[in-house]
Amino acid sequence: MSEKAKIARATGIMGAATACSRVAGLARDMVVARWFGVGFATDAFFMAYTIPNLLRQFFAEGSLTAAFVPTFSEVYVKRGPEEGRRVANICWTLLTVLMVAICLAGVLASPLVVRVIGYGFGAVPGKLELTDFLNRLMFPYLFFVSLLALASGILNVLGHYFTPSFSTVLLNLAMIGCALVLGPLFQVPITALAVGVLLGGLLQLLLQVPGLRARGFLPRPDFHFGDPAVRRIARLMLPGIVGVAIYQINVVVSRLLASFLPQGSVSYLYYGQRLFEFPTGIFVVSLAQAVLPAMSRQAALDDKVGFKESLRFALVLIVLVTVPAAVGLALCAIPIYSLFFMNRTFTIQDVLQTGRVLAVYAPGLMFVGVSRVIVPTFYAMKDTRTPVKVSFVTLLVNISLGLLLMGPLKHVGLALAVSLSSMFNATVLLWLLRRRIGTLGLTRIGGSLLRILPALLAMALVVHLLLGLTDWRQPAMMVEKGLVLTAAVAVGGLVFLFGCLALGVEEVRDVVRMLRRRLTRTA
Repeated sequence: MSEKAKIARATGIMGAATACSRVAGLARDMVVARWFGVGFATDAFFMAYTIPNLLRQFFAEGSLTAAFVPTFSEVYVKRGPEEGRRVANICWTLLTVLMVAICLAGVLASPLVVRVIGYGFGAVPGKLELTDFLNRLMFPYLFFVSLLALASGILNVLGHYFTPSFSTVLLNLAMIGCALVLGPLFQVPITALAVGVLLGGLLQLLLQVPGLRARGFLPRPDFHFGDPAVRRIARLMLPGIVGVAIYQINVVVSRLLASFLPQGSVSYLYYGQRLFEFPTGIFVVSLAQAVLPAMSRQAALDDKVGFKESLRFALVLIVLVTVPAAVGLALCAIPIYSLFFMNRTFTIQDVLQTGRVLAVYAPGLMFVGVSRVIVPTFYAMKDTRTPVKVSFVTLLVNISLGLLLMGPLKHVGLALAVSLSSMFNATVLLWLLRRRIGTLGLTRIGGSLLRILPALLAMALVVHLLLGLTDWRQPAMMVEKGLVLTAAVAVGGLVFLFGCLALGVEEVRDVVRMLRRRLTRTA
């Protein structure tokens, strides 16, 4: 199987699993919006959830995966499974010790950290105290999800993608179940959501055990922390932590600035970002996770031609998926929140404000996708410093734009600042990568983008006309709204797909041929 086919197959598997997770995540957000609405308690929960989520990116999904996968892949390919197993055991042991220490420190330092990132909450009595309580309760989630990231990295290198990507379903189901069952039992009902986060993290980790056992990679204690491969992972991970930290600080800065805006602004940004992450999680993250092991193998074998071809293929797929998805998100923003979220606690005003946030986030989807592919490219070459430097400058751009735009545009201005800084980040990364490895075939990618333009315009027109068949400002009418939105998404997607095929977009035809061959083999 060619590397293109492997990337496409892995992306499809992880995309399908992640789609299940995102649907469960949408159901979770519906439960949160309908039960808790927008305001005091939800602002406190989303701010508290920022902290363990932020550190999860520091130590787990971002820097750990980026540092571990290329090194582990090289050890496994060149020195065999037994040596790979030994390195994995050392990493398990070291990460467990490190996460226990960090979780204890996080719980003890919680009041100070919460006061820093939620400074604006101090003007509302009791809001900082509730945020601190929820943060302490959820902080051990970091322990489970960091070990989950290591397990996922091992399984991905071994060619197993489904359960690591599917595991987030358990987190969402745990939060939904706890909100519905335990919520009425707590004096502060939103406490049940924090309990659900903790339970979900444990279930996610346990789901990986059968896959690890079947491949002989169940962890065993090994305290040889001085192993050269482990030291190399640590060296790669340290600048990676800084890079991921800078990226996540963008999110924290947005929420910190939002804490000074009218109550509900933090929640508007959260709900907008959640729907923005729907296509990001299903395809963009799946493709980035799929391309990293493939490109790491090619870098280890010094296959420069194959390396650049895998990169170009990934970038084309990103453009072909994220551009129509961004247009669809912008057009469907208010209908989505009207259908899934609006009730007595989540009003039409909340729908309009959150829809505007999503519509402003949407144009940044392609640039986020490009960055998610380019950054692993540097990691596959064992260069974690360049993304760090770019991320730091991007942070400054985001802060400057946020301060400039939050006055006239409130929370919408903060969302716009994130989109503009994402565009800056992707552009600089592409320029630096081109200087590093030569031409990237961007002209060909730009040609693909121009060829899909007529199909994109036809899709937008069809979606706009279909969405106009009902009044999204009215409450209830769930069946009518659901049918109209489903028709708009389905028909719009088909118009774009057949438009691309009619226009002769080669990459779309390649993917369709791969799917057809796959379905034929299955039949």
